[in-house]
Amino acid sequence: MLSRLLSNDFPRNRVLAVLLVALLVALALTPFVFPGVKALNVAAKVLVFTVLVASFDLLLGYTGIVSFAHTMFFGIGAYGVAIAFTRLGAGWGALALGVGAALALSFALALAIGLFSLRVRAIFFSMITLAFAAAFQTLASQLSEFTGGEDGLTFKVPEVLSPSHEFSGTPLFGVTLDGRLLCYYLLFATALVLVLALLRIVNSPFGRVLQAIRENPFRAEALGYRTVMHRILANCLAAAVAAAVGALNALWLRYTGPDTSLSFSIMLDILLIVVIGGMGTMYGAIIGGTLYVMAQNYLQTLMGTVSAAAGEAGLPLIPSLFHPDRWLLWLGVLFILSVYFFPTGIVGKLRGHVR
Repeated sequence: MLSRLLSNDFPRNRVLAVLLVALLVALALTPFVFPGVKALNVAAKVLVFTVLVASFDLLLGYTGIVSFAHTMFFGIGAYGVAIAFTRLGAGWGALALGVGAALALSFALALAIGLFSLRVRAIFFSMITLAFAAAFQTLASQLSEFTGGEDGLTFKVPEVLSPSHEFSGTPLFGVTLDGRLLCYYLLFATALVLVLALLRIVNSPFGRVLQAIRENPFRAEALGYRTVMHRILANCLAAAVAAAVGALNALWLRYTGPDTSLSFSIMLDILLIVVIGGMGTMYGAIIGGTLYVMAQNYLQTLMGTVSAAAGEAGLPLIPSLFHPDRWLLWLGVLFILSVYFFPTGIVGKLRGHVR
């Protein structure tokens, strides 16, 4: 049963297996073990970035395609849900229509980009996707009548997913059973299904062909595989998954704007997580996404604690060096160290020591 779920792609390292199980349990029990709004928001962001990075790794790690349009598809999913709820009201029909329209548009755009761009050299494809992403971001900012412009769209979700909706007046283990909790577990279950689906794709015959194309496209072509069509299909699948997780992110935030769904900084985060976790492995998205999101949200607080303790102890330089305002500097240092000590990513390094 487990081999089927994981598509026979086991961690192949005890430390990695323990980390993955621990993260799965922690994310499943976050509302009860780590109470508080911030912990729940961090866990939700981990789930979103795990799926988003895993879908991008289908392109970069498994197919060898560098696309900068991934945030565009993420934004299409988010805006699809936001516009549907804004125009049609907070109903399940609006949610289904918004998600369906976003998936269809993402698939069609990815197909068009692939047909016109994936026949050229890799660098030209990357530049074309970057142009598409920039154009879509500009379009979303200017069509304020539909997208809310720079301010974005704030909307209501179905009542059963709203924090004001309580299923029981009696808390469970001190946690209120409300719509926010249901929304989190909807996000958790969908993220788990999408990651397992991507794991199945990359370990299928189709996934093996993608890896062959990544290693040597000319040899794959000589063996009879239509490399361009395989690349296009991989691009469409990755776009659809990115749109789906974008819709989930909008549903969780109950807001969609350029900064939360179309910003190029999101694309940079995706690239950093892929490098940290390891390319060509879905498990890298889980490990890298968790570490990066945790660092983004808690590194500044940790540095503030260290700076205050050093100041009380009268230590020189350390309070200034670990000032919370310098958290981006230390995040960069941590990234450089991770690349130096884990050149193939954390998962790649662990899998290199099979135990």
